[in-house]
Amino acid sequence: MRDDSPAQPELTEVAVSAEPLPDRARSLLGALRRLVAYDAAWIALADPLTNSYTCLASADLDDATLEYFDGPMLARDIEVTGTNRARPPLSPSDLPYPAAELPTWAECLIPAGYQEALAVALFRPGGRHVGFLAILSGSHEPPPRAVRRRLARSASVLAHGIDPMRSLVIAARLVQGATAGVVLREDGGTQPLPGLDGHALLAVDSPVLAAARVGLGAAEVYTSFLWPLGGRHAPGGHVRVTALSGTEDVPAVLTGMVLLSPAADLRGLTPRELEVLGLLVDGCSNQEIARELVVAQRTVAAHLEHILVKLGAPTRTLAAVRAERRGLYVPPSGRRPAP
Repeated sequence: MRDDSPAQPELTEVAVSAEPLPDRARSLLGALRRLVAYDAAWIALADPLTNSYTCLASADLDDATLEYFDGPMLARDIEVTGTNRARPPLSPSDLPYPAAELPTWAECLIPAGYQEALAVALFRPGGRHVGFLAILSGSHEPPPRAVRRRLARSASVLAHGIDPMRSLVIAARLVQGATAGVVLREDGGTQPLPGLDGHALLAVDSPVLAAARVGLGAAEVYTSFLWPLGGRHAPGGHVRVTALSGTEDVPAVLTGMVLLSPAADLRGLTPRELEVLGLLVDGCSNQEIARELVVAQRTVAAHLEHILVKLGAPTRTLAAVRAERRGLYVPPSGRRPAP
C-alpha cells in the first residue's frame, strides 16, 4: 500500500508551539501515536559533549526500563547499530544479527515484552544531532513500510520540536543588529549559534569569551560591554558584546551564548575613558586605575571628571552603575590584544 500523505498537521502544530520543552516532547509523542501506532515510546536529547542521551518524555515505559535507558548501555547500542547517524528509521529486523545479541534487547526490552521497534536519530539542518526517538511494539512482525515512511517524514518535525537551540535563537533576536554569535559550553568550548556567523573574537581562547563567562558567572543572566577593534586604543572602533545565560529549555551543558553587534551611541566617551570605566565598574580606586593604566592619578581624575559629565552622573559610584547597566565600558581584559 502506497502512503505519500504528509506528516500529520497536529504533529507540526505541536512542534512549533511555545510549550516548555518537556511538555512539548510529551505532546509530540501523543501526536505521533495518532500517526504511527506504537505500544511505548521514548524521546531524548542528545548530549552535545558526550554520546549519551537525556530523556525528555516517554509513553507507557515502566520505571525499570526508563532507568535502564538512562544508563550507558543504550547509548552504546545506539552507536554500535549506527542509529545515531542520519539514516532512515532502523528496526531490529534490519540488523544482520539477532537483536538479542544487543544488551539493551537481551537485558531490558525483550524481558519487558517488546519484540520490535523503530529507532531514528533526530537531526537539524546542517547535520546538528539534537535527539533520538524509539517507538516499541510487542508484535513479532517487522514494522510495515508505510509506518517506516511516516516516521521518516516526521523525523525532521520531531527534531525541530525538541531542538534546545530554539529558545537561544529566539533570545538572540532580542539583541538588535547581532551579526555573530556562539553558544557557550560547560566544558569551556563553544558551538555555532544557528542563523549567526562566527567571528575571530568568539574563538574559544578569546579574551572576549573569558570576560563574558566572568559576567555570567557572577550570577548574572545578562551582561553587556564594549570591545576595542584593532588594538587596545580601538583604531577600528568598538563592537558590543552581549552575553546571555541559558534558558530552562536548554541542557545544562550549554551555559549561555555570546553575541556581537554594532556599538551604538557611546555618549562621546573616548577609548581611554571606556577603559577607565571598566576599571571603575571593577571597583578600582583612582590609585589602582592609575597603576593599571600606567598614568598619573591626576590624569585619572581628569578622565573621571569628563566621564561624570558625559554620563550625567554626580558621583563615580553612579557613573559606574550607569556604565554597567548600559554596557558603556571595556572590561579590564579588553586591554589585552584579541586574537
